[in-house]
Amino acid sequence: MRILIHDFSGHAFTSTLSRELARRGHEVAHVFSSSFLTPQGPNERRADDPDNLQLISIKLDQPIDKGNLRKRRAGEIEHGRRATQVIREFKPDLVLSGNTPLDAQRMFLDHCEQAGIPFLFWVQDLIGQAAVRILRRKVPVVGGTIGKYYQSMENRLLERSRKVVVISEDFRPHLPAGVKPENIHVVENWAVLDEISVKPRQNEWAAAQGASEGLTYVYSGTLGMKHNPELLVQMAKSLQSVPGAQVIVISGGAGLEFVAQRAQELNLGNLKTLPFQPFEQLENVLGTADVLMAILEPDAGVFSVPSKVLSYLCAGRALLLAVPPENLAARIVAGREAGIVVPPTDTEAFVRAGMELAQDANRREQMGRNARAYAEETFDIRRITDRFLEIFESALAK
Repeated sequence: MRILIHDFSGHAFTSTLSRELARRGHEVAHVFSSSFLTPQGPNERRADDPDNLQLISIKLDQPIDKGNLRKRRAGEIEHGRRATQVIREFKPDLVLSGNTPLDAQRMFLDHCEQAGIPFLFWVQDLIGQAAVRILRRKVPVVGGTIGKYYQSMENRLLERSRKVVVISEDFRPHLPAGVKPENIHVVENWAVLDEISVKPRQNEWAAAQGASEGLTYVYSGTLGMKHNPELLVQMAKSLQSVPGAQVIVISGGAGLEFVAQRAQELNLGNLKTLPFQPFEQLENVLGTADVLMAILEPDAGVFSVPSKVLSYLCAGRALLLAVPPENLAARIVAGREAGIVVPPTDTEAFVRAGMELAQDANRREQMGRNARAYAEETFDIRRITDRFLEIFESALAK
């Protein structure tokens, strides 16, 4: 089977699917953007990668500007044009595309329909519904109309797709009525268990950052202003009462700049900011933490499942989440007692929970064991690949 997997964000977990498919003898093209500022996985070719795996980076002349809606859309459309050309040249038997801006997703589907290629829409988030909320807030008067345009576009794309793969059962009631129930398949996201082992607190990355000693809280991942980065600032401020404790924030863009500025304003010597770290160091980065933190915007609801949280679970550390309680990540962490979950708008609760963990090493360690146990039970790439192959064969059978 010739399979093209497109993951705009270039996440680590999607590349593990492409590699496992290639190891099973399928011809695989794994396509991603290298112009979008976000933590990315091991998307470079490795010595043990089979010859039947192509890792194809779409690099634009300029990075995609997240802060400018017009420039961002132009970049996403250009990515769509270039990635469509890759599909045209690779001539796959099917295309699975996720984490993809809707303008680009429409280009892919248009080409696949013309070429008779089954197209599978991998739904990581309902972008159209999110666009209505976000654009109404960011662009007064016309923002809601633009958002509804993208919501309508997304609904049409979902209805036209041969199969729709969602990451949670929570998505089913929110899909358009035109998507037949038999064409909806659920595959929950995962993390790269084999490449994020439980590392000792004292490791090479911790030593390089001066973090081998003292309580350490780590945030690693995308951080926008919508995530309320002030939560991390207030956590660091409160941890000043704990000798040697520190907060390390690893990200990029406006959110990281905000945290760095606030650290300077408040003279928080225990708050350190760093750019995104290489994927090869991720397990050491996460292993440096006593507590791993994640934040999700209040209106994310049930849909968006931060990939950073799934990686955190692999690391075997206690989690502190500021996410809506109905979100799947919140339900996993709370249900498996892998950490503490608080509402993203409640700064006081976030800080209070963080201080509770600071005072209870036994509780942190038990949460870490629970987190790793969940990851080992759930993130088996062989089983996940079996499930995707069943979906692929069903799509081709039609």
